[in-house]
Amino acid sequence: MARASLWLCALSLLSATAIAQETPVQRGAYLVQAGGCITCHTADESGATPLAGGRALETPFGTFYSPNITPDQETGIGAWSDDEFVRAFWEGVGPGGRYYFPSFPYTSYTGLLREDLLAMRAYLASLEPIRKPNREHDLPWYLNSRLAAAAWQLLNFDPGRFQGDPDRKDAWNRGAYLVRHLGHCGECHTPRGRLGDMLLDLEMAGTNAGPSGKPVPNITPHADGIGDWDRDELLLLLEIGMEPDGDFVGGSMAEVIDDNTSLLTPGDREAMAIYLESLPGLASPAAPVNEP
Repeated sequence: MARASLWLCALSLLSATAIAQETPVQRGAYLVQAGGCITCHTADESGATPLAGGRALETPFGTFYSPNITPDQETGIGAWSDDEFVRAFWEGVGPGGRYYFPSFPYTSYTGLLREDLLAMRAYLASLEPIRKPNREHDLPWYLNSRLAAAAWQLLNFDPGRFQGDPDRKDAWNRGAYLVRHLGHCGECHTPRGRLGDMLLDLEMAGTNAGPSGKPVPNITPHADGIGDWDRDELLLLLEIGMEPDGDFVGGSMAEVIDDNTSLLTPGDREAMAIYLESLPGLASPAAPVNEP
């Protein structure tokens, strides 16, 4: 236990050093970028207000719309307490006991440190409040109740903080934290079962049926994935979106590069690469497995 506690202290110090910002708001701005919040919580339309919600996520279970996370008191998160904010990420439960569907990736965010979440909240609270009511999800009748979300969590969700590996170097642990939790890469790069649960025995192996039904590539060090990439090629992808053949990523990944990984410190991109290179190489699944 003492060794684990010392490691958690080290992770906290590493996080603060890697981000290299002085105030909670500045640090929170970096973490919000690293967490992909801007991409998902901004409507996919010209002139959309960042973080005011309204982006559609099409899934086999219906279409989900991201909420307003500006500090508006009525339509955003301005009235939330710190504990309510943290609980949403750790437990997938909003104010008033409102259970969230896993379109909000609390299944990955549950590993985040409280101090990181409070820094993110400090940044979001510093923004201009935008009054924009949230759009209701377009779901089949059997999902039109938050009881369905509560039942899904009971079957598929195991909350808990990130536990680092004390036998690994700091960079590996930082990369694991970024990839598996803050950056929640597995939410798109891992195939899902019939109930929308991530199939963790195929973690990061890609899927033929990702968001909006589009394929998402394998990012394990297998021949199907990044097995023949060198470190510099992986870092270049994370920084500018260029693949080893000189082509550039498109679609959702292009937004991830623009809004997220390109804005990370070189040290954080290196940590992500170190972690990805250490994963077991897994063959890509042959067919979609996430039909409802």
